Amino acid sequence: MSKLPVLSGREVIKALRKAGFTVVGQKGSHIRVKRKAIEGVDRTRMTIVPNHKEIDRGTLGEIIRQAGLTRDEFMDLL
Repeated sequence: MSKLPVLSGREVIKALRKAGFTVVGQKGSHIRVKRKAIEGVDRTRMTIVPNHKEIDRGTLGEIIRQAGLTRDEFMDLL
């Protein structure tokens, strides 16, 4: 498993949109994204993405986990 790249908040949101997430709100520099449940397969997922120029790799890993994606799935979305 390779290291996660350093991405901006906008790049992360762009990738999550490809996975079916939509922006549902923003408070300050933190953007909430949500994906409705896929019937019988998944549950509703919500995560918060900081709108920063660079997101720490640990934070990015947690965003990917909360989104219900694997690192490889996320990397394919970039």
